[in-house]
Amino acid sequence: MEIESILVVSRQPEIQHLARQFSQQLFAADDLNDLSDLLNRSEPEVILLGSDMSIAQIAVMMSILQNKHLHLPVIVIGDASCESRAADYLSLGVTDYMDRSEGPQQLEAILQRIQETRAPEPRDLNFFTEECPSAISIVGRSPAITKTLKMIRLVAASACNPVLIIGETGTGKELAARAVHILRHGNNQKFVAINCAALTANLLESELFGHVKGSFTGADREKTGLLELASEGTIFLDEISEMPLDLQAKLLRVIQEKTFRKVGGVQDIECRATIVATSNRNLIQEVRQGKFRQDLYYRLAVCPITLTPLRAESRREDILLLAQYFIQQSAICPQKKGKIKGLTKLAAEMLLKHPWPGNVRELRNVIERAILLESGERIGTHNLFFEPEQFDVEDMVVQDC
Repeated sequence: MEIESILVVSRQPEIQHLARQFSQQLFAADDLNDLSDLLNRSEPEVILLGSDMSIAQIAVMMSILQNKHLHLPVIVIGDASCESRAADYLSLGVTDYMDRSEGPQQLEAILQRIQETRAPEPRDLNFFTEECPSAISIVGRSPAITKTLKMIRLVAASACNPVLIIGETGTGKELAARAVHILRHGNNQKFVAINCAALTANLLESELFGHVKGSFTGADREKTGLLELASEGTIFLDEISEMPLDLQAKLLRVIQEKTFRKVGGVQDIECRATIVATSNRNLIQEVRQGKFRQDLYYRLAVCPITLTPLRAESRREDILLLAQYFIQQSAICPQKKGKIKGLTKLAAEMLLKHPWPGNVRELRNVIERAILLESGERIGTHNLFFEPEQFDVEDMVVQDC
């Protein structure tokens, strides 16, 4: 078997000789001083360490790999005098240990096991778009996203109104809302959106319902609200959990009676729009804490659409598909359009290992930044940068399907 590239960290020439039997591309470092630079330039698939490295040096090297988010197989090749330290090597995170006297057959067996558990080569991946209109591209083929797409089509084809979409920040709730809108109303009706967390209570009420002239200080002219502007299309209420309780009561009345009044008005106006609401919070918990109306929750959650976080095992196979899609579609650097073909194998593995607290939005950010920095045909690990993990994933609302 042949490995694309191997990095040897050892002064022992026999280790390099052994490595050359498995790779045409060999990188060598006598010690840790040049390791970081070599890792950036070489992107090895495997690291071989000689027994001339101490336990402390190996611990430092493993720390360097961890800080760079590199999950590379590390094999220590020693002799009979090192056998007693094998457990210490493995406790540091080393992948395997072998005695040099076991020869190339043993190293080949170890490399074969490593290859069998490695991530798939991304160069053959084609992004997959489910049966949504061309204007809405929901990328993925995992069990979780397949389940979500089925629910989107089911809800869009029904008379369900309102519609609730729940998911963590960055999972694509607005994209799902637009898919429901397009499937139900086509492109001929309006899609109007408002973020309930971005406005004060008074402004939010005025934006939603509109107001009549003179209804409050500064209301020097009549205003048409979004519920009326949406007409027979869709009004998208982003982060509805941030809506004040008194406004929740008014929204419930709209849902039940299909009419509303402008602020300060006395005339009933018919509401014909589809109401699509989203939340990144656990609304059941919000109800228990008195922060969200129970009656409104039950009206919203008839057929909820759930977006699974990207870190979930049932979405893992979507990560590289999304990355490839963003590479192909990104317009952040027009002069590189079509020049970057994809990811290196190690970069793909790094993406698969990251927990993605920011979900698809974070992945897109990481890929677009890498496109700006990359000078080659494939994005390498040295151009992948992740934001510090600011979220406790155990506290996030949506669990794996």
